[in-house]
Amino acid sequence: MTETVWTLSILLLALLSASSALYFVKKKQPSKDFTAIQARVKTWWGMLVVFSFATLFNPIVTLISIMILCLFALREYFSMMKTRKSDRRLFLWAYLVIPLQFYWIYIGWYGMFIVFIPIYVFLFLPLPRILGKGTLGFLQSVSFTQWGLMLMVFGLSHLAYYPVASPEFGPNLVLFLIILTQLNDVVQYLVSIYLGKKKVVPTANPYITWEGFVVALIMTTAASYYLYPYLTIFDLTFGILSGVIIGVSGFLGGVTISFLKRDLLIGDHEKQETLKDRYLSRVDSLTYTSPVFFHIVRYFFDFM
Repeated sequence: MTETVWTLSILLLALLSASSALYFVKKKQPSKDFTAIQARVKTWWGMLVVFSFATLFNPIVTLISIMILCLFALREYFSMMKTRKSDRRLFLWAYLVIPLQFYWIYIGWYGMFIVFIPIYVFLFLPLPRILGKGTLGFLQSVSFTQWGLMLMVFGLSHLAYYPVASPEFGPNLVLFLIILTQLNDVVQYLVSIYLGKKKVVPTANPYITWEGFVVALIMTTAASYYLYPYLTIFDLTFGILSGVIIGVSGFLGGVTISFLKRDLLIGDHEKQETLKDRYLSRVDSLTYTSPVFFHIVRYFFDFM
């Protein structure tokens, strides 16, 4: 717990410094557009608050805070789709899945937690749509809803299972994962903006470049090397490998969500600009890093 408090204190100091620096730079250069960077700083503050609850307090507070995060992330995801009445009925059932998923976490039923959404929800969620009127758009609305549940609920809900799977080491692992994921996102974004030349997916996200990916991967791996002795019980090999796992999976998560957004928001430039500034939309990397890291750790270590 001492290491956790010290780490959160350092993060708080870093965020205060970043916010102050951004304030003074905006004052000195009022003509420049700092909207994207400002949105990132807001994201970091929100993430710090949410995951301070997740690491410092009891499991109930952790469950509630991450459940709320999943709820708003799924809501934002649904807001990108042009919906009909039958789709909204399906979305309502999808929202009801969230408390059930977190109930399995609360009682520690790993078997149901891991199969509930990928199997039971995937098989039975189409029923409300089938019983609705008309077949137009059935596959689109059902598959869209299932993808949202997999990423925004199933993926992110793993964050809540770390402390349940390992009350002793889980909270610090959550903090370790969040720091590396956010660092990977920030470095990738900044390098891509200021130094990047070769774009990875220019049609979906013009800000992601190969230079950003490589530099972010190196920085995330280096940060993992320095942090793992304080926040984990990993050995040197897995401490370094953790940075690679989080860097690569975070990159894949960002690219995947970018393609989903691009596909759903084609032609709707107003909604694109609105959603761009929402900090909850920046949990895209966590939808991949959280489950991938969890299952790799669970496979190789007995404490999970």
